[in-house]
Amino acid sequence: MSLALPNHASVAPLTLGSMDQAADQASQDAQLSLTPSKPQEVAILSKPVQLPSTLSPEPEMQVPQSSETHPVKASSSLLRKVKAVVKSGDTLSGLFNRNGIDANTLFKVLEVGPVSNHLKRLFPGDEFHFTFEADRFLRLEYPIDDENTLLIERAGEGFTAQTITRLLDVQVKSVQGVIESSLFLSAQKAGLSDAMTMEIASIFGWDVDFALEVREGDSFAVIYQELYRDGKKVRDGKILAAEFVNRGHVYRTAYYKVPGGRGEYFTADGKTLRKSFIRTPVDFARVSSGFSLSRKHPILHTIRAHKGVDYAAAKGTPIKASGDGKIVFAGRKGGYGNTLIIKHGEKYTTLYAHLSRFAKNIRSGVRVRQSQIIGYVGSTGLASGPHLHYEFRVNGVHRNPLTVRFPGAAPLPQAHLANFKTKTAGLFTQLSAISSTTQVAEN
Repeated sequence: MSLALPNHASVAPLTLGSMDQAADQASQDAQLSLTPSKPQEVAILSKPVQLPSTLSPEPEMQVPQSSETHPVKASSSLLRKVKAVVKSGDTLSGLFNRNGIDANTLFKVLEVGPVSNHLKRLFPGDEFHFTFEADRFLRLEYPIDDENTLLIERAGEGFTAQTITRLLDVQVKSVQGVIESSLFLSAQKAGLSDAMTMEIASIFGWDVDFALEVREGDSFAVIYQELYRDGKKVRDGKILAAEFVNRGHVYRTAYYKVPGGRGEYFTADGKTLRKSFIRTPVDFARVSSGFSLSRKHPILHTIRAHKGVDYAAAKGTPIKASGDGKIVFAGRKGGYGNTLIIKHGEKYTTLYAHLSRFAKNIRSGVRVRQSQIIGYVGSTGLASGPHLHYEFRVNGVHRNPLTVRFPGAAPLPQAHLANFKTKTAGLFTQLSAISSTTQVAEN
């Protein structure tokens, strides 16, 4: 179902120059939080240079000249450019050798400093753009991610390097939809990517169990960013505001970053959607066995209490920590198989059993954050098939994870409430317009 917003609620595409201003007005933080395609922890030698992103041909990237060495200049008529794509099993030395660049030159390229570490983490499909003067290698351009390119140029007997930053254009979009069979199918019909649908589930996951509680007739509305380069979409950006109506209950939120703090989603009156615990530690899994004090065990065939919930999912499905805490047990535990127990403060503990394996660096004594991947679904121990057995305990007493009342997180500080309402008023107005249109269409 498509929707045309009122003129006053439409948002024109943001140019590079106005990106910060528009993001402040819409969400206080238009900074992206997407996982980069490659590791980003490597230090940069020099300050990135920002180049404008326009629909005209990309300008030639210029490197500030050092007082000691200068990039080699060559006649454009003698330049030869070669694009090399990394294949499975490729090495950096093999890639350079295949394109006529000897080992001594490669050694000098890697001597430019820590920034060259980007070249040591190759992935199939990565692109290298070489420039030669006749057969002499002059320059390498290597896209680090969608916005940053590593530029290495010959300078005298060695090479210089820096990162070129070219920010993406931001456009703000809005969609809405009514669930007919599943959230994923309805979101796809509305034009949302699967990643954006998962983000919606993550935002409202503290209040809505998307594995159990979503019903036909529920609806959603989303205002979000799309990122473009030269008029072509590169990827989705941040969700600025969203609404989910579940069995008549309306959940509505907008993104806001507290100055000096982290960004979160808040209701119109400044209450955070985030709870101390998420309801479901496995996304979109099926509950195969509920909480019961008298269940017949599927393997032992005896009547015994089932003091948790089983989520059936494919082997290897990621499992998330339901709340911040410290791992107090990580290992084999009888019929539970591979098990993790997390202590959340003095009052709460959660247990995750039958895991196929633990996530990297997960061990006893390690602190974890809410929604952090801690392990993967399996069938170790006494299990008839791959699933997660999940328990929630309050003061040592087992409680039903599907119905237990979770403590809420702290609301927005009073000192920031007025600024929050000013920054997000337009977003909530747009959500109201989208929601009312959806209701009219249903009628």
